[in-house]
Amino acid sequence: MGVTHTAPGTGTGTATGAGTRTDTGVGTGTGAGAGGTVLAVDAGNSKTDVAVVAADGSVLATARGGGFQPPVVGVRQAVDTLADAVDRVFAASGTASVGHVSACLANADLPVEEERLAAALHARAWGATVQVRNDTFAILRAGVEEPRGVAVVCGAGINCVGMRPDGRVARFPALGRVSGDWGGGSGLAEEALWHAARAEDGRGPATGLARALPAHFGLPTMYALIEALHLRRIEEVRRHELVPVLFATAADGDAVARALVDRLADEIVTMAVVALTRLDLLDEEVPVLLGGGVLAARHPRLDDRVRELLAERAPKAAPGVVTARPVLGAALLGLDHEGAPPRAYARVREFYECEGV
Repeated sequence: MGVTHTAPGTGTGTATGAGTRTDTGVGTGTGAGAGGTVLAVDAGNSKTDVAVVAADGSVLATARGGGFQPPVVGVRQAVDTLADAVDRVFAASGTASVGHVSACLANADLPVEEERLAAALHARAWGATVQVRNDTFAILRAGVEEPRGVAVVCGAGINCVGMRPDGRVARFPALGRVSGDWGGGSGLAEEALWHAARAEDGRGPATGLARALPAHFGLPTMYALIEALHLRRIEEVRRHELVPVLFATAADGDAVARALVDRLADEIVTMAVVALTRLDLLDEEVPVLLGGGVLAARHPRLDDRVRELLAERAPKAAPGVVTARPVLGAALLGLDHEGAPPRAYARVREFYECEGV
């Protein structure tokens, strides 16, 4: 489950085959220094949350920083963004360093990226050990009582991870179409635009999307919307606004929009079933958690279809939606690494429940 950088004499994660890894740091209690204190980091594309958590699960301080985008700005500058939030949380907690850094980072999609990011964080000397994972693991761990289950996250993109207490994990590259992905908010917006354009000029079946998508931006036709997007009169980042329009059109009974929602449900369940199979969990009662903006919105057709397909393909899976702040998951993963007592887990959960986020 990610890559661990440690002081001399402690363990690291090892690859065990395509799509599955074993992480010897999970639950081994190998952290050193600062009394088992954990620096939890959840760094997404748009924002970063950090927390210093004591060995007993007390949250000593929290801070929020900017987005984490190493592919855009480079690893050094991206870690500088983390450093600003870490400096503030260390100052607020009176901490100079911790026993273990549990970092769940966006754009840590491949082992080589995890290794590079773990080395960069370790060089900052924030903790005796550093473990880097993809940020999807934070959502999964936030929603389970032990490191056991599968999570599918559908926000701007789509990703899926699974883990077992013995350190085995299942994951996907999640790099977009090049790695076989379909879906996520960006993908749905692109598909909706494609179908609406073809409906308007006669190359495809009629769909209410041809009216609803341009109307969202106050435009009369798809041609006008295509022109506005092409000439950047409407910024690229605003395409995500079309996702709720797609779901509303599907709810009104539009066949094309409904087919897109159903295809997304199928992709979500397919990823979950593959992860369960890789971890030998398909025939066991296990949580399958749904997270990210698209799934957390609980669109009725998507939510119902995901649960229906899971019941068919993984009858023992227990679906649920994660709404907790993902930094909680990073903190729990850190406590797993430190071999924390049960009360520590309850205490950190209580903190975030009381915070109401």
